[in-house]
Formats: sequence, structure tokens, C-alpha cells
Amino acid sequence: MAKIRPFEALRPQPQLAKQVASKPYDVLNSAEAKTEAVGNAYSFLHITKSEIDLPESTDIHSQQVYDLALENLNAFVQRDVLFKESKPCYYIYQLMMDGRAQTGLVCVSSIEDYNNDIIKKHEFTRPEKEQDRINHIKTSGAQTGNVFLAYRNQANIDTLIEKWKTNKNPVYDFTADDGIQHTVWAVSDEPLLTKLPCCLKQKCLVLILRMDTTVLLRLPR
Repeated sequence: MAKIRPFEALRPQPQLAKQVASKPYDVLNSAEAKTEAVGNAYSFLHITKSEIDLPESTDIHSQQVYDLALENLNAFVQRDVLFKESKPCYYIYQLMMDGRAQTGLVCVSSIEDYNNDIIKKHEFTRPEKEQDRINHIKTSGAQTGNVFLAYRNQANIDTLIEKWKTNKNPVYDFTADDGIQHTVWAVSDEPLLTKLPCCLKQKCLVLILRMDTTVLLRLPR
């Protein structure tokens, strides 16, 4: 059975969430990221694409870029832009676009499940892309690019998630400049923390994006 667990997230202060939120690092080049973050000292792109704070001539794969990512991450924490959750949680994350909603569960997944083929691979990734993220994670000490997994629909999980969404207030609820609404609930209830992984009676998960880098970090180098 696939294994998941809650974790203590490093996340934005609610009043800064919209400013911190950014597009994924791998859908923007450096110039586009710099334009996105202009005038916004809180943009997470200062961490995920830290070359935007360096001269344009800088090699984006140089150690200088990764060192600045760590420096910027530490600054976000010191300025109280980001704070660490006080106890392990799951996070329910809903995206709303043109009246249609997609909901996911943010959690920790198992590298052993990947190695044992419980998490199914569906694509190969480019070594230079992998190495870039390995260097970023090793230097910053943070996983800043979510791994995306998919599982077959489970009615009991849907019921638990929808009940929580209905009865609890979200920790974030904002509409980004592109018109997409982001709503997040933190799940800290002990019984539910136990129920969720038990409900995930999946023989396998399907990898959608970005796990190879995390796995490679665990290999002897």
C-alpha cells in the first residue's frame, strides 16, 4: 500500500500568501521570472529562481545562484514572511478556474515506494534539469518544487476532504493575478491524520511530475 504522512510545512503568513505565491520554477525562464517578481520582494521566485536577483550574465547553474536561494530563504524566515507549522499537518489545496475546481492533498510520500515501483513512473527527465534541482535542494535545504502524484478515486477520501472543507475555515483563500483562486485548509485533527493514510488503499500511485530529483538525492554520490 502506498504510504503518505503529514509534515510541518514552512509556509507564508496568511496576509502575505498572495504576494508569496508564484508559478512553478520550471514554467518560467529567468527573464520571465524576473518580470513576474518585479516590485514584489515577497515573491517565492526570489528563492526558486534566485538568479533574478543577480546580474543577467550570471550562469543560472552556478553555485552563486544556489547560495543566494538559501540566503533569500533565510531572509524570508527572519522577516517572518514564512513560518514553520507547529505540528505535522496535511493540507487540502483547491484550485478554481472558470468555475471548475480541482482539489489535491499535500503530504509527504515515500521514496521507498518509488524505488519499489509502488509509485509508477511515466516519463524520463533530463539529467541537467535533475542536477539543477539537486543542487538547489542540497544548498537551500528545502524542497521548493512539489512532486505531483495521482491515485484512483477513493470515495472515502473524497468524503473526508469535502467534510473538512465544508466545516473548517481555510488558512489561505485568494485569487492570483491570472484569475485562479487558491484555497488551502490545514488538517491538524489527530483522528483525521490517522484516517487519511489508511483510506489510501492504493496498490500504486502514478508519478506526474518532479520526483526523480528527490530520489537521486538519496543515492550515494
